[in-house]
This record gives sequence, C-alpha cells and structure tokens, in this order.
Amino acid sequence: MIDVLTGFAVITLAVVVGWVSARSGVLPPETRQVLAKMNFTVLGPFLLFSVLSTADVETLFSALLPVSAAAAVTMMTIFALVSLLIWRRGVAHTVIGSLASGYVNGNNIGIPIAAYMLGDAALAGPIVLLQLMLFAPVGIAILGATVEGRTSIGAIVRGTLLNPIIVASLLGVLVAVTGLELPPIVSEPIDLVGHAAVPLMLIAFGMSLHGKRLLEAGTGRRDVLLATSLQLVVMPITAWAVGAFVFGLSGHDLFAVTVLGALPAAQNVFVFAQRYSTAETVARDTVFLTTAGSLPVLFTVALLLGT
Repeated sequence: MIDVLTGFAVITLAVVVGWVSARSGVLPPETRQVLAKMNFTVLGPFLLFSVLSTADVETLFSALLPVSAAAAVTMMTIFALVSLLIWRRGVAHTVIGSLASGYVNGNNIGIPIAAYMLGDAALAGPIVLLQLMLFAPVGIAILGATVEGRTSIGAIVRGTLLNPIIVASLLGVLVAVTGLELPPIVSEPIDLVGHAAVPLMLIAFGMSLHGKRLLEAGTGRRDVLLATSLQLVVMPITAWAVGAFVFGLSGHDLFAVTVLGALPAAQNVFVFAQRYSTAETVARDTVFLTTAGSLPVLFTVALLLGT
C-alpha cells in the first residue's frame, strides 16, 4: 500500500504548491482562471485522448461498467432529488452537486489506485469511459442550457459535440475500438501535453483554497456534506451491493468495483464549476474532503475485501 500513499503524497504536494503560490503572491489571482480555461479547453482533452486511445477495449466494456454506472447514477439521483425538491436549489447548482456526488476521480487518482491496489491500471478505464461518454456530456449540456442560455436542441447538441473534452474523448474511444496504433511521432507529443493537465489542475485547485475556509456558512455547507457522504460512504456500499447481488461478482472483481466506488470526487467537477461559474465552493470543498477522506475508506475496503 506504500504506492497508494505515494500517489496521494504527489497529489498533496501539487495542491500545496498551488496554495503557497497564491498565498505568497508568486502567481496573481487571475492565474487560477487562466489555468482553469487551459485545463478545460487544451490540456484536459489531450490527456483524455491519451488515456482512452490506449485503453483495452475488453476492459472498457467489462462488467465493471454497468456496476459503476448504477452506483454513480444512484448517488446523483439522490442528491438531485434532495437539492431540487427539498432545498429548492437551481438546476445548474444541482448539476454540479450531483456530479460531485457520483463523478469520481477515475483518472489521476483512479488509475494509480487501480494499478497499485488492483494490479491493473486498465481497470479504471470503464469508469473513465462512462463519465466522459455519458456524465460529462449530459452535465455540460445542461449547464450550457441553463447558464449560457442554449435552449434549442440544435444549440445544445452543437455546444456539447464541439466541447473539446467530449471531442477528445470520442476520438480516443474511436482509436481504441478500431485498434489503430498511432506512430510515436503522433502519440508522444500528445502524451507530453496531456501529462501537464493533472499537475496544473491540482495547482489551480490549491490556489482556489487560498483565502477560503472549508464549510463556511452560506456557501452550500449542507450540499457539501451530502455530496461527501454519498461519495465516500454510500457509493462504495452501493457498488458492492450491486456487484454482489445483481451481477453476481465475487473475489477480485467485487473488490475492484468497490474500490472504484470509493474514489474521491473528480477534479473535473471543479473544472466544470469554474468554467460555468456555478457552485464553485461546493465543488471545491467536496473534492477536497472526499480526496482527504478517501484514503481511510480505501484502506477499509482493502481490509474487508482485499484478495
């Protein structure tokens, strides 16, 4: 498990660098928005294409996919019902909170966790595919419609399909499905640019923590606590139950879906919140709390189910 701790140490360092940079004034406040836009429109798409284009197709479409889908959709639905019907939040705010409840960090945390805890980094592929092919397009489409006023079907479809994250993901899956092998002269520059995404996402996240207090009154504290509880506690239990009793999984496969269900909220949720200037504090606090809390949860899962 030392490799898992190492992965979290790397993430923590990048976040601390961002916070110190903002705190010391080395980077001006507007840097955060520049990094957010660069991550959303340039670096993130390169990273996602790199990951998906080299993924194993059989693993991408394995039984892990429906189990992860069921667990995530359940969390998002619970949050959405509470947010809309009880707390009377707006649609855009609810979308960010719902994503924070079920959209996990399957890439920069999920891949190393899958490699170190499950023995195969490709096991994170199905959840990455699910989120990029379904959750991200739907979430971005709703945010575009509510925040930017895209009300016609044509405008929503165009805005979604022209989104760089969606385009890169679709192209990556197409390359993987067709078995096309990109020559190094193409793949290596793409990998190089994509590898810059994760540290800069984390640095931008660290900068957002400067001058802010977690769970401040009036910033959506109830939303954060609900999303965090769903993500860290309810989701892994749901993934385990669905895997065991609906799909009949056992052993290492059941361990894998439970571990993937225990991952923290994805940094992409914060990137989406920044991009559409919606519920940024909810996204930031949930990502921070679930990232900090996921380590003991993952250790517990490993003790109970590890094979």
